[in-house]
Amino acid sequence: MSGSKLAVVGAGSVGTSLAYAALIRGSASNIALFDVNAAKAEAEVLDLAHGTQFAAAAASMTGGGDIAATEGADVVVITAGAKQAPGQTRLDLAGTNVRILEELMPRLLKHSPDAVFVLVTNPCDVLTVAAQKISGLPAGRIFSSGTVLDTSRLRWLLARRAGVAVPSVHASIVGEHGDTEFPVWSTATIGPIPVRDWMVDGERVFTTEYLAETAREVTQAAYKVIAGKGATNYAIGLSGARIVEALLRDDKAVLPVSTVLDGQHGISGVALSLPSVVGRGGVHTVLEMPMDDGELAALQHSADTLRHSLDTLGV
Repeated sequence: MSGSKLAVVGAGSVGTSLAYAALIRGSASNIALFDVNAAKAEAEVLDLAHGTQFAAAAASMTGGGDIAATEGADVVVITAGAKQAPGQTRLDLAGTNVRILEELMPRLLKHSPDAVFVLVTNPCDVLTVAAQKISGLPAGRIFSSGTVLDTSRLRWLLARRAGVAVPSVHASIVGEHGDTEFPVWSTATIGPIPVRDWMVDGERVFTTEYLAETAREVTQAAYKVIAGKGATNYAIGLSGARIVEALLRDDKAVLPVSTVLDGQHGISGVALSLPSVVGRGGVHTVLEMPMDDGELAALQHSADTLRHSLDTLGV
């Protein structure tokens, strides 16, 4: 978008992948990358800048080890934090990354007081609550990427099984971005057809057992990737760039981002992912999507799990 500025905080594998995705997709006209490791940030900026000739749209690439590089950003995406190790849950990261946010958020706000802040650092739901309390911003202006990537993983698996294009699958992962997340099967469709009724060669292919295994595969996907290559970065970079575009282009896209809830489905004070309208200025509306009794119970379980983590951390 012309005249727009994206600041990416953290020059690790996720931050650089997001900056790269935003550059080649033309997500913003100015992309700034900041990291406390100045040499790493400067090298990444130089490498990305060398390729701007081949990007989808004219864009500048700046940044380095000075937080002033983020000055005047319209959107700030925070990827900085301790990295998830093999076998480590997202919630295990919480204490360290909350402390990083306590130091980082006031400085970022000073340089970009009008920005929308998007958290990608894990555990993103816990950190969203912490960041909102630290910043004092309204929930719509400080949220996390939530289950946007998890939903993409789900749709890819379903599309592959059904033999259709991924955009034809309408299904969402909601709740915690973590072990208690779950798919909303009761409203999931392929085109206009309920997932459970989809036929291949005259047979329903999405059995109860297959759907349960698919949900498990989505939940464990990050652990599998981390075990093999040490980090998840490309897909979260692409999904992060999509969120940025929804904000800068005022798409009013419905995306399952994670905001601090205020009464949706009877839940308040914790950040969970639900389909939300995302456009200029942040999250406009968190939608209360239809769920059956089992799904509502699963959402409450996610909320209880996160509330316990917040209480333990004193957030």
